[in-house]
Amino acid sequence: MHDPLMAPITIGTLSLPNRIVMAPMGQGRAPGGLPSEAYAGFYRRRAEGEIGLIVTGATAVGHERSAFDDDEPHFHGAPLDSWAQIVRGVHEAGGRIVPQLAHAGLQGLAMNPPKVPGIGPSGIWLPGAQVGVEAGPGREDGEAMTLADVDAVVAAFARAAADAKRLGFDGIEIHAAHGFLIDQFLWARTNRRSDVYGQERSRFAAEIVAACRAAAGPDFPILLRLSQFKMTDYAARLADTPAELERLIAPLVEAGVDLFDCSQRRFFRPEFDGSPLNLAGWIKALTGKPTIAGGGIGLAKTSLEYGEANIYATRATVALDHLDAVRERLDRGEFDLVSLGRAILGDAAWARKVRLGQIDQLEPFEPAVSLGLN
Repeated sequence: MHDPLMAPITIGTLSLPNRIVMAPMGQGRAPGGLPSEAYAGFYRRRAEGEIGLIVTGATAVGHERSAFDDDEPHFHGAPLDSWAQIVRGVHEAGGRIVPQLAHAGLQGLAMNPPKVPGIGPSGIWLPGAQVGVEAGPGREDGEAMTLADVDAVVAAFARAAADAKRLGFDGIEIHAAHGFLIDQFLWARTNRRSDVYGQERSRFAAEIVAACRAAAGPDFPILLRLSQFKMTDYAARLADTPAELERLIAPLVEAGVDLFDCSQRRFFRPEFDGSPLNLAGWIKALTGKPTIAGGGIGLAKTSLEYGEANIYATRATVALDHLDAVRERLDRGEFDLVSLGRAILGDAAWARKVRLGQIDQLEPFEPAVSLGLN
């Protein structure tokens, strides 16, 4: 029987055995930026579990202010030897893996933040907001980037892209979502510059993509993760209309993005009024580029995350009743791949068990057990 979730797909030079992507999730087990030995087994187990594509959690590029957290893995210097071991293990297990290259900017939610002060497009960050409530007025919370800072960060991403290719990764993902630095340039509330980087909010992201493309070559797959919401503001929006979204992402396509990884809190929620398309569906329709959709796949609804009292248990549990809707949308071509986060943290073999119909054997996501390198 045809199952769209298990259909192979080729995007440029990236050939995947199925449509299932492990969403990037930071594990915070890399003191001083060096991934512990447990990382290799953690990713290898997901490859053995038949995940089509593994995207690592955020890794800090080689810029002195890039790290989100002191326990976040680095993607420069000595840690590259650890990443080489991780790639070998995933490939030996038949998997594909890309590193998520990131710069935190003024993202201020780290449990163990670096001591180096952050930088951002305008030195402005926003306090935390309640779920679904817009964040309050901006505050001065760091340094506004100089043009020299911009050039240095662009160069750091390019070096990381070249290193990823040298180490044998299957591509890269550029983190431009969730209020990290690139997203701070894309969002009008944190980008209040009067120069060209404020007048053209996509310019910084496009320069990074183009530099990575030049460093890694014309055929090396480049993914870009994009979101409307921020970790501190679930109601935030980069664009309120499809036309605004198209203006924002067109320069990124021109710069060389092969695949857009669209982070949505719920895959089934329409992005704009008047259409059932989610963010991934709209970006594919506007650009013609393949997209990844995700948000809650493999998990039951919870009253905490949905804002509705007593609809399901407060514990995130296994739930697959919505997979038929995911399959239908894949079949329609609304998007091309689907990302799962907590479901795959809970069960490294999620993809294999679903393929074999072993639904009763799926392990649920349990925060006390799953939030580690298991």
